[in-house]
Amino acid sequence: MSDTPRRPAPLLVLDVVGLTPRLLRRMPRLQALARTGSHAPVTTVLPAVTCTVQSTFLTGALPAEHGIVGNGWYFRELGDILLWRQHNGLVGGDKIWDAARRAHPGYTVANICWWYAMGADTDITVTPRPVYYADGRKEPDCYTRPASLHGELTAKLGVFPLFQFWGPGAGLVSSRWIAEATRHIMRTRDPDLTLCYLPHLDYDLQRYGPDDPRSHRAAAELDAVIAPLLDDAARQGRTVVALSEYGITPVSRPVDVNRALRRAGLLEVHAQDGMEYLDPMASRAFAVADHQVAHVYIRRPEDLAAARETLAALPGVERLLDDEGKKAHGLGHPRSGELIALAEPDAWFTYYYWLDDARAPDFARLVDIHRKPGYDPAELFLDPEDPCVRLRAAAALARKKLGMRYRMAVVPLDPSPIRGSHGRLPTGDDTGNGPLIVCSTPRALSGRIAATDVKTLLLRLAGLH
Repeated sequence: MSDTPRRPAPLLVLDVVGLTPRLLRRMPRLQALARTGSHAPVTTVLPAVTCTVQSTFLTGALPAEHGIVGNGWYFRELGDILLWRQHNGLVGGDKIWDAARRAHPGYTVANICWWYAMGADTDITVTPRPVYYADGRKEPDCYTRPASLHGELTAKLGVFPLFQFWGPGAGLVSSRWIAEATRHIMRTRDPDLTLCYLPHLDYDLQRYGPDDPRSHRAAAELDAVIAPLLDDAARQGRTVVALSEYGITPVSRPVDVNRALRRAGLLEVHAQDGMEYLDPMASRAFAVADHQVAHVYIRRPEDLAAARETLAALPGVERLLDDEGKKAHGLGHPRSGELIALAEPDAWFTYYYWLDDARAPDFARLVDIHRKPGYDPAELFLDPEDPCVRLRAAAALARKKLGMRYRMAVVPLDPSPIRGSHGRLPTGDDTGNGPLIVCSTPRALSGRIAATDVKTLLLRLAGLH
């Protein structure tokens, strides 16, 4: 009899962003998996945004424990607002790979584009990472570990399509690249757990809303990309789990939380070269907008009442969470704002703080997820008010191809075209637009699956719990 421990059941976990029961009807391959396997709604966490929910999936903890209170927050120790950081050291709690390795030493994990991948104790890593040249140019690329994987993927698939991963050009190309990279890694490395992030539904659902025919088409397109992954997994004997962090719901009202705080005399700016910049260190109160949730940071306790009064009166704000409300929603963490604003179901929050577009900072018209002090879904559009926008974009692209510095200033300052958003918890009567989990194993899922239970579920499917 061999003393070699039996290998855990291999898993492929697909984060199909924005997947809901309604969209599943447009995805025949994934729907067939749900029919022959099992499926259930997911009870997500607040805020229902990528970084927060993924961290909950992988740790089994609420934001109050793992610390990822949004896609970004105000780093009080730095005096700066930072979104979309990448280092896994920001995520507290016991990760799924830590638990798996305690049960089965040598357990291997591949992370293909789930967030906070850099610095994680995984065996294989692929994550978007542009090249920032010394002359200011930014070029598409990715980070991999092992380093040799970078050359393999680039030779096989081309350079990671960063400008199709986010921005006006965001579309199917990036999800197809990620899916093909995942297939290559499963064939050549055969990890025990493969995590794959597929963002395609995020784009058109925010642009056009979940009920638009273009969004339905996006679901069918992504299903065709997923199909070869499912075929590979079946041949390799992998259990497949497809899940989503949130559902995207229709919206029609942008809400300018920072402009309201500025008009109330609570938010400060400083000016350089005719442009205004948010000054978080000088402000009495400001908000970090993140879809339908905003962390409101208030410098002194005596300004809490003024900030609360200002935002409570702002149309589109449904509720403000104080300390008790934050604790009730698992958001009682020092990174959270003193207040957390929740939008009404058809509203979402902008990051805008200037009162005159002529004073907007130059990065406002760029795809720049790192300098903007809040999330900007307008980056999914070319400015419809600029008749020369495509010509200017082409000229900037030509400069880029010649190795010259360029500015792709094409993003509109009008947020009104946005038709889909997320971040709130789904209401009880809208389960069709809520997040979903699908498993290839029959009877593996029943009832509702809490986001905090996904880690345990995956360990159980692997035979490690």
